[in-house]
Amino acid sequence: MDSTASTSAEDAPVPASVWTIERIRALGTVTDVATVGEIFGLSRNSAYELARGNRLPVPVLRVGSRYRVSVAAILTALGVPTEHPTPPSTT
Repeated sequence: MDSTASTSAEDAPVPASVWTIERIRALGTVTDVATVGEIFGLSRNSAYELARGNRLPVPVLRVGSRYRVSVAAILTALGVPTEHPTPPSTT
């Protein structure tokens, strides 16, 4: 095995099932409860049960017969800034 061929954890590709901050931000403004469940490691049924009981770790908006969750609220619950950080000035 060639040691120059090894990769660090930072260089390894991220599987599609892993929720990165960038992937969460790419959801847009709001998302559904099933997606929130995936992000927080819950089953779809558990996520909806918690949403009905108002016990998800994020506020749930009821829009007609649908539940929606703010992506900004998800990021806040995860302790991540809702805005992209401003790059440092090069001047």
